[in-house]
Amino acid sequence: MDFPVFKTKIEGKDKKFDLTDNTQRQEYFEYKAGDEIKKLKEYLKNNTFVMYLLGKKNTGKGTYSKMFREVVGFDKVEHLSVGDLMRSFDEVLKNEDKKKELVTFLEKKYRGPMPLEDLIKAMEERSTKILLPSELILALVEKEITRMGKKVIFIDGFPRDVDQVSYSLFFKNLIDYRNDPDIFVLIDVPTNVINERIKYRLICPLCQTSRNLKLLATKNVEYDKQLNKFYLLCDNPSCTGPRMVTKEGDELGIEPIRARLEKDGMLMEQVYKMHGISKVLLRNSIPSDKVNDFADDYEITPEYVYLFDELNNKVQITEKPWEVKDDVGVVSNSLMPPPVVVSLIKQLVKELHI
Repeated sequence: MDFPVFKTKIEGKDKKFDLTDNTQRQEYFEYKAGDEIKKLKEYLKNNTFVMYLLGKKNTGKGTYSKMFREVVGFDKVEHLSVGDLMRSFDEVLKNEDKKKELVTFLEKKYRGPMPLEDLIKAMEERSTKILLPSELILALVEKEITRMGKKVIFIDGFPRDVDQVSYSLFFKNLIDYRNDPDIFVLIDVPTNVINERIKYRLICPLCQTSRNLKLLATKNVEYDKQLNKFYLLCDNPSCTGPRMVTKEGDELGIEPIRARLEKDGMLMEQVYKMHGISKVLLRNSIPSDKVNDFADDYEITPEYVYLFDELNNKVQITEKPWEVKDDVGVVSNSLMPPPVVVSLIKQLVKELHI
């Protein structure tokens, strides 16, 4: 796949924004894509659409969806994670009344290759031996979308396999969005970016706030002299500030999910080659030798570098542009989420012809 580099830099202007600050981020979106945002908001007064988010695991699909909602209005957009939805039925099936309601719904909607009784049993036992058919997933997603009402829907986690692509192409008919456009959003993130996001990820053991030692530092950093290791302290205002820890397995990076990433990549290739469907191509990285032409410096993901000052017994923190090699070995800089969302907004306006 050859994803073009999207230019967000505005020539002749040097205005800067702190993209981690909510207020400045809104000003940034208005500055970079104000006209397109105005068109989208006007369009959404009477129209909606369905978007399928396709990308490898940990590519930021939820983050991009949330920022898009920030821009156009949280009341206009819903993010539907099919994986989260399927896991939520664990609790539904434990409640007899809710289980009965679900079975009644599926008796009306489910048409598939396996008996419904077997599927319900497999879901209750969380069996991995039985692969839930696409027809069942479609029915459950339809139920959730009906509950959401007529809004823009970002569908994350479907299709999950090549044979499900044809289902999703006609999905808007199944959920009665007959006049809604459906658009595939393909997200290209280098494997090395995903690997380091996982490897350096930290969570607070108390409030579960997530940060990244290398890419998303907290305000407070400490150094353990005995272990010769730097640690982040949780800076969630509602938390007591304990030392953040590595989630079990994260130190392995992408190795536990390598097969999943390869499968996701094959699915993106399949959709990328398909004709007759609307596609938005989002690229997370820019070759380092081109970055100054396409993006502003504050749009580049910073890498945090730590040095312990023995004299003052203090951790010094510096930033530099984060460099990684993309999947063909080109040294690249990773983008912060907002410029990727700017690309999404501008391409979306073109695809919707507004």
